[in-house]
Amino acid sequence: MSHVLQEETSLLSPKLDVVFQALFGEIGSETITTNFLEAILEQKINRIDLSKNVVLRRDYPEDKLGVLDIIATINDGEYCNIEMQVAGQEEVKERILYYWGRVYTKQIKAGQSYDNLKKTIVILITDFCVRGLETLDYHTSWKIIEEKYRKIILTKKLEFHIIELPKIVGISNDSDTLLDWLSFLDNPKSERVMKKMEKNKELKKANEKLQTLSEDEKLQRLAEWREKAIYEYNTATNNGFKNGMRHGLEKGQELGMKQGLEEGLEQGLKQGMEQGIEQGILKNKHETAIKLLKIGLDLKLIKQITGLTMEELKELHLHTKLT
Repeated sequence: MSHVLQEETSLLSPKLDVVFQALFGEIGSETITTNFLEAILEQKINRIDLSKNVVLRRDYPEDKLGVLDIIATINDGEYCNIEMQVAGQEEVKERILYYWGRVYTKQIKAGQSYDNLKKTIVILITDFCVRGLETLDYHTSWKIIEEKYRKIILTKKLEFHIIELPKIVGISNDSDTLLDWLSFLDNPKSERVMKKMEKNKELKKANEKLQTLSEDEKLQRLAEWREKAIYEYNTATNNGFKNGMRHGLEKGQELGMKQGLEEGLEQGLKQGMEQGIEQGILKNKHETAIKLLKIGLDLKLIKQITGLTMEELKELHLHTKLT
């Protein structure tokens, strides 16, 4: 009995990108991913191909770890890019547009006809609320629509979906299949998930695969590293915010004597918060890069993980050797 209880309490979080990718991006997950995507896109998916995704576990060395979004080719060749994002990012809207452009432009080479370009869908699932979308539903879809007439769509080849997990709290629509899947991502042990698995065999299959993944030692290590990186990112951001507040108040008081306290505080707070958060994030990136350098991770991979330049990494690498 205690063995079963231990298994139940040690499930990896499906919200972690490494776990999410293994659940929905691997060959063998086609029926699971199809059911999930049909709930998001509200369309029938007759064919799905997941072969373009890397496999993070089993025979692949850790230095092969790359971008953790999922590419699914569906139906007549449409591309669907799916990403699970846990740590909050100010540039999330720019990120989703960048991902769409990256997938869309890779479909053809120079000289080929634009007719070969297929519809490209980007799905972003966040474990935080996106700024500017506070009054909208937990699932929103976006296209290019003419500003005056609204209903005229410029092209059907661009489509975004943003799903905010915190917004599902308190929603109890029993017939919403997407809500079943999001409840699974948020808490695979929830009462709703246990109940819905009796009717949705793909949800049950996903739950069973999660249990199997949770016993994979390599994925456990990757998940542990991801959780630590997220914690350090959030800590650095919070520290940066606090430093920015302090700097902002000081700056605001200084400017206030000349231009009025209200104007000075507003400008000082803005400048200080920006500088403090930026400095905190940069410090966290340096600390993370040094740790990864010490365990011998490849420079190109560290560059991709941290966003630092190769010159910065080489300088940190030299400093690591000297110390």
